[in-house]
Amino acid sequence: MNKALSSLIISLLTLTLFCATATADNPKPFLLGMSAAFTGPSKGLGIELYRGSKAYFDQINARGGINGRRVVIKVMDDGYNPEPAIRNTIKLVENEKVDCLFNYVGTPTVTRVLPVIKHFNSKKPEFLFFPFTGAQPQREFPYEDYVFNLRASYRQETWGLVHNLYMVGRTRIAVFYQADAYGRSGWDGVRKALAEMDLSIVSEATYRRGASFTDSMKEQVEILKRGKPDAIIAVGAYEACAAFIRDARDAGVEIPICNLSFVGSENMLDLLYGLENENGKDYTSELINSQTVPSYEDTRLEAVREYRNAMAQNPPPPEGFSKGYQTQEYSFISFEGFLNAKVMAHILERMTLPQYQNNIYAATLSIRNLDIGIGNDISFGRGKHQGLDEVYYTKVSDGKFVPLTDWKRWSK
Repeated sequence: MNKALSSLIISLLTLTLFCATATADNPKPFLLGMSAAFTGPSKGLGIELYRGSKAYFDQINARGGINGRRVVIKVMDDGYNPEPAIRNTIKLVENEKVDCLFNYVGTPTVTRVLPVIKHFNSKKPEFLFFPFTGAQPQREFPYEDYVFNLRASYRQETWGLVHNLYMVGRTRIAVFYQADAYGRSGWDGVRKALAEMDLSIVSEATYRRGASFTDSMKEQVEILKRGKPDAIIAVGAYEACAAFIRDARDAGVEIPICNLSFVGSENMLDLLYGLENENGKDYTSELINSQTVPSYEDTRLEAVREYRNAMAQNPPPPEGFSKGYQTQEYSFISFEGFLNAKVMAHILERMTLPQYQNNIYAATLSIRNLDIGIGNDISFGRGKHQGLDEVYYTKVSDGKFVPLTDWKRWSK
């Protein structure tokens, strides 16, 4: 062997060894793909969900990641609109090669990407984990196999609201809802819950997705008043619902107005308190919000203490999406994002075990009675792709939503 050839072989061996060492020192991170609203009237939903998840993953990464692999969230903005969500999903899967889709926000977006995810599964497994929506399509045939939900459904939320209102004598229920798949999902949940009691919705009014706090909802208020309701259930996002509550109270409607968890409780409350400070009118004392996670004020819960410590680091919004947005110290949405990340980390850790061989589906199905510190264990399995069923209720007190345990205040 001549000297030149020997030198070449030695160089190649050295380069191979260097690359192998570099790969071992810097293993490929787990990459989660998130399409959500980071701009527009609903941007607080995507930003706070992301911040909660990032707060948890930052702690994991600071300790060296999961078996040496960091967890990274690749974000793309869809503005809470279906078409960008579809494009983002294709890019995340085909171009970014994400390990899974994660933390999507909204029914109108998720329902439209479900066929795309199903199509991808004809070639290789692709799954969506823990979308921020309680709608039915990802919980039913033909899409339930491709989605894992952590939160309770809108049917469970609306059933609980209707049942509790009924028990205090409020049976004339009206519905204000977003004119899309999300709004119809909530509307249908209310309708089904009332039908169990031989009741029906007394009046209903819609608004267009993307409405802002400056928009007038006076027409919707007048439509609902005609049904003479003694309670209203609102199925919308925070700016539109805050606008509706403002116009309802200004029109003298002083009955309970209930919102679903998706609304973004703290963002809505900020808008209404700003208005109260301007004109001194009470817009918040008759509000009831359902939630799909416990109160972040309940520090008896281990997960709440962990969450508050993590959020004390003030995790930023995704790069490029902080302009004009004031982050929340704590919120039900960021707490849900934190819990999503906590369960996701357990799944990713199991993926690294020999028996699952990087099979995220099998790793998820193996989750049984997982204690995440909220008083309710998480379990998945075949035919069980929803981890939690609990619905919590909150009212406004001292400037924040706090647990509601006694509905007698609203008795007729």
